[in-house]
Amino acid sequence: MLSEGLIIKVNSDTFTVKVDDKYIDTKARGKNRFEKIKPIVGDKVLVDIEKSVIESVLERRNSLSRPPVANIDIALIVTSLKKPELSLSLLDRLISIVTINKIEPVIVFTKMDLATRVDLKDLKKLTKYYESIGIKVFNNKKVRKLKKYLKNKIVTVCGQTGAGKSTLINKLDKHLNLETKEISDALGRGVHTTRIVELFEIENFYIVDTPGFSSVDINTYSLDEIKTSFIEFNNLECKFKDCKHEKEIGCKVIEEVNNGNILKSRYENYLRFIKE
Repeated sequence: MLSEGLIIKVNSDTFTVKVDDKYIDTKARGKNRFEKIKPIVGDKVLVDIEKSVIESVLERRNSLSRPPVANIDIALIVTSLKKPELSLSLLDRLISIVTINKIEPVIVFTKMDLATRVDLKDLKKLTKYYESIGIKVFNNKKVRKLKKYLKNKIVTVCGQTGAGKSTLINKLDKHLNLETKEISDALGRGVHTTRIVELFEIENFYIVDTPGFSSVDINTYSLDEIKTSFIEFNNLECKFKDCKHEKEIGCKVIEEVNNGNILKSRYENYLRFIKE
């Protein structure tokens, strides 16, 4: 008899599956069966408990390759203000990728204590803009509000190496005590501390801690997918339906950028992404 479970941890070829309140280390049944869809964290699966074997992966709502997770409700995009420096390009890239994959992006700004007055002033403007287009924004000092927002969700954490992802998860649940490391002064970026993809249960939600990364390929997505992922463009009616928002006459997006209603950095990042 098969039981339905949730993969909460992947370590090489061992899959830890939660079935009811039990945790079972399993293997995947046969290489050929999972050539097209390899089990990953977040997958709902059918398990033969007696044999400790995954028989099949149930249909996914969504999935990401970096981090390799499935059925995610929210992606926390952890973005540091300093060490490493704020990268709006990476932030917008991650927003586009998770939006295309039908996952809600939520921004969490970190390292507030390192920010100058000018940084905080700029942050206030950024926060106001992203919230105006429907993206929730928190910072690492608003952990209680963040936990409340994550109730009953499956959450992944992504962002630049060294931005404070593991530190944030430790704040969400002090019992986890995930390994963290400081920024490398020589490289100017963080040292990877997460090697195993794992789904942690924190009170009333699940969260994945995953390896950080400083660059993400977006060239696997189509022009239309990238356009749609810039949600503030979607309700604007350009003169031409196939407008790429580059140099076309009657482009409402360009008009809104020039009027200051669309953040200039967002538009510049959009142009960068479609050229890629």
